[in-house]
Order: sequence, then structure tokens, then C-alpha cells
Amino acid sequence: MTETSAGEIVEERLDNGLRVLVTENRTVDAVAVNLWYGVGSRDESPGRTGLAHLFEHLMFQGSQNVAAGEHMALLESFGADLNATTSFDRTNYFQTVPTRAFELALWLEADRMGGLPDALDQKNLDNQRDVVRNERRERMDNQPYGDGFERMLALLFPAGHGYHHMPIGSMEDLAAASLDDVRAFFHQHYAPANAVLTIAGNVRTRDALDKAAMYFDAVDAGDRWHRGQAADMPALEPLDKQVRADMSSRVPADALWCGWRIPADGTEDFDAAAIALRILGGGASSRLVERLTRHSRLAQAIEAGPNDLTGGTGVAMLIVAAQQDASLAEIETILDAELDRFAEEGPNEAEFAAALAQAERDWLESTTTLAGLADEVSRAACLFGTADRVAGAVARIRAVTPEQVRSVAQTWLRPQQRAQLIYRKEQS
Repeated sequence: MTETSAGEIVEERLDNGLRVLVTENRTVDAVAVNLWYGVGSRDESPGRTGLAHLFEHLMFQGSQNVAAGEHMALLESFGADLNATTSFDRTNYFQTVPTRAFELALWLEADRMGGLPDALDQKNLDNQRDVVRNERRERMDNQPYGDGFERMLALLFPAGHGYHHMPIGSMEDLAAASLDDVRAFFHQHYAPANAVLTIAGNVRTRDALDKAAMYFDAVDAGDRWHRGQAADMPALEPLDKQVRADMSSRVPADALWCGWRIPADGTEDFDAAAIALRILGGGASSRLVERLTRHSRLAQAIEAGPNDLTGGTGVAMLIVAAQQDASLAEIETILDAELDRFAEEGPNEAEFAAALAQAERDWLESTTTLAGLADEVSRAACLFGTADRVAGAVARIRAVTPEQVRSVAQTWLRPQQRAQLIYRKEQS
């Protein structure tokens, strides 16, 4: 049992390997049903990218006892809020429903976990493959800067590494995926032992656990595969030299994208790196915003932050959108000087305290809703093995020290260790 500021979290494991976690909150007449699978783009094979994200779509196209389109329609008829997302390390399916629809949500999730292949045919595959390819065109290929993160990952990680490619996959790989490929991917990764179900809201713990068992116990355990048996990813060192790419594109302004390898989420160094990035460029009062937007007026916008990857190595990102006619070379000179100064001196007392307070506030805000709390519980259990991380989140933030922040900046965030992508506005 885990105690959090939101209440107790109770966990049981079913005979087929599914982990079920329940936290009661009977202040509203609603329940969040949140299911995480330990499969993301890092689990894909070369030449078969995009399958994890493709399943985010296929899982709504019918299962053993549910026709195509009925899953969403049934829940929405009760006023439910539902969706799914895919990332590098996981795929999650989530819904917040009125209490009276709680069992319906469980039944629907169990039916597609156990019976999706029964509804998976060539028509569904072709239809959803086209949907995903159009999504890629709209969000990445035809969007200003839309390919930036994909290009950055290719600079930071070698070919064949799990983080070398984006979850949406490539057009070529999506086109090449066969029905047999897709079914094999499902049977390997959508096993109960590779999943975590979290229930949060207007339930009684014992009753919720019993109902989860009633609906999910019938799902075949398969070979009880889970990622821990097969997907170790060693930590990578920082880049030993700066790598760069320079391109002209139809973008509204020149931009400088920077990326660094950093320790993975779940480590103390990741927590310190997250604070360092807040201080450098994560808010209106950050150092680079002050220097590049207010003082020199070279930049119109700055973003900085980590990507919470858990497979051995994380990514820190910093993006500077230049003012019209500003010198990217001058921006880079100032950026390098600020990075080196921060690595040598570390944060001052005021900016460190502000960054810690903002990180704590962001965490607390993320768990104020049933959906947010359930998602954090599933994330902790799925990616880190225990829901205890939810209870300890604020303590981990408060445990970061100025010296850790300085040390992380000195070790991981130096100018010569970055991958750099430059967008230059295409001249008309």
C-alpha cells in the first residue's frame, strides 16, 4: 500500500500478470480508468517503425465483442472523456467516466486487451494506416519546424537505437507493415503482464479490485512477456563533440534547436537537469529569456526542458526562435557563454528557489484531477515498477541541490556536447 497526498494506493496482481492499482476519491461522482502498456517506439524493430502508434488507432477499431467505432461511442454516450497517446516508452489509454459507467469502461478495455486480433483485418489496417500517414503529413512533414525533433533524435542517437526515430514512424515503414506484422506486434506487447491498470475516483477499493479481476482475469496471459525481460537500454555518454545540421525551410523565422543527451528520467541527475533547464530557458524570468529577448532583443521566443525518457538516456532540448534579421551566429555566441557560465557558477539562490517552487507546483497541478492522478500512478508503476514514486515526487524535487544542478550542467549541458539544428528562413 502506498500513501500519497491524494490518498492510499492499493495494488494487486492478477493471475495473468496484470497489475491493478486503486485509489479512492469519492468527492466527485466519477472514475478514471487508466491503462498503460509498456510498449512504445523504442520497442520497434528497424524497418517496422510506427507500429506502437498505429495500435493507438487500431485499438478503437473494434475488438471481439465491440464493432468498429463503438468503443468511443458507448463511452461518449455517458459523457465520458477519453483518449490515448503513444510515446517512446509507453502507450496509454484513458477515460474518465461517471461512476455508473465504471464497469462499462473496464469491460471495453478488457475486451480489446483480450480480443483485438479477432477484429483486426486488412480493411481496418489499411484505413488506420492512412489516418496515421495523414497525421504525419499534417503534424510533421507540412508543419513549420515539424520535423525538428525527429531530426534532433537522429543527431543524438545512432541508427538502430530505440530513440533514433519518432513514435509516428516513417512513411515507408507504415506502408510496408503487413497484417501478420501487426498481429505479431500485438501478441508480443499487449500482454497483461506488460500492462498496468489504475482506477481512481468514486469507488471502494475492494470492490474496484474485484471488478477489475472479474473483467480482466479472462484475458489470456500469453507467454507473460514484459519489457524487463527483453529491452535493456544502456546509458549513453554525452556527445564527444558538437554535431550540426543546417537547412533552409519554409519557416516563419530562423531558429536554433539544441539537444543534449542527459541521464534518464528516474535518476537524481535527471531531476537536477530539469531544474537547470528551467533556470536557463524554462520561463519568463529565465537567464536566456532575459539575455536574448529582453537585453539583446535577438530572440522572440525560447523554450527549454527535458524529455522524460526512461531507457538509459534522456534528452534535454533548447529552442531559440530568432527575431527577423537577427544574427544566429550572435545568438549562438551568447548561448555558449551563458551555458559555460552556468556550468562554472551554478544557479543563484533566488533563481534556484523559484525553479524548485515552479517544479513542485507543476507536479501538484498534474495530480489535482482524477485523470491526472491516475495517469501518474500508472506511469510510476509501468515505467519505474512502483507507485511509491507518486508519494515521493515532491520530496525528490525538494531534494535537488544547487551543487547538483551545477554539476549536471558541467557534465551534460556544455556547448561542445550538443546536437545543433539550424533552420534558416527560405528566401522568396
